[in-house]
Amino acid sequence: MSDAEYTPPKIWTWNKDNGGPFAAINRPTAGAQKDHELPVGQHPFQLYSLGTPNGQKVTILFEELLAAGHSDAEYDAWLINIREGDQFGSGFVALNPNSKIPALLDRSGPEPIRVFESGAILLHLAEKFGAFMPTNARGRAECLSWLMWQMGSAPMIGGGFGHFYAYAPIKIEYAIDRFSMETKRLFSVADNRLGESRYLAGDAYSIADMAVYAWFGLLYRGLAYNDAGAFLQMHEYTNVGRWVDEIGARPAVKRGQKVNVQTGLLERHSAADFDTLETA
Repeated sequence: MSDAEYTPPKIWTWNKDNGGPFAAINRPTAGAQKDHELPVGQHPFQLYSLGTPNGQKVTILFEELLAAGHSDAEYDAWLINIREGDQFGSGFVALNPNSKIPALLDRSGPEPIRVFESGAILLHLAEKFGAFMPTNARGRAECLSWLMWQMGSAPMIGGGFGHFYAYAPIKIEYAIDRFSMETKRLFSVADNRLGESRYLAGDAYSIADMAVYAWFGLLYRGLAYNDAGAFLQMHEYTNVGRWVDEIGARPAVKRGQKVNVQTGLLERHSAADFDTLETA
């Protein structure tokens, strides 16, 4: 195989032209690369994001909170174009030193609070509003366990399987086999759990479901990584399929998945923004 022919040098050097279509968005150094302040809207929560699975976790939760009657969860969602390097602007890096979407500025209290990492944002908002998180010790532990499971699993699916299967400039059999196996194992874990429970944390819909759905829903429906749904035989996971259909039918989930995307709303500043789309 071609990857077996590669011998690593004694010292690694960065070549930004050898990493496929997303090479320009990753760098071996941290920190701001340019001066660029972030826009600020009128709402208590300022979200700077992109409609990837990690970004959609947060917009789904915001829309669910609003649908549940938490009117003070209104938010502005600003587009961070990672292909253009917006994540390396000084304003964004001040919110997230890791230069990854999403990042949140919570201005609902006496002093602004920054929150980065999608799982941390979900937990912050769920606790703030007392919603979509079990209140008893057992349920809370189950919810947090599945949330952290998703956070730890996403790199295997996205940066692992998705990258090597769909985006890498060369096809490496070992890498594709390695991450296909792990992605199918993760779906098997979820399928087993959803065979014994309606939702991941139990009988109640929670932030754990939102986090996992953002990734698993796209892959299960064949909407990620070209023909990956067929390649991985997603139809085998019938319990995941039942759960995907149920969550995907929720109006708030549908709205959340239309934020910060080219086919929906590039920016979201009001519930009325969805009226500009053909279907909301």
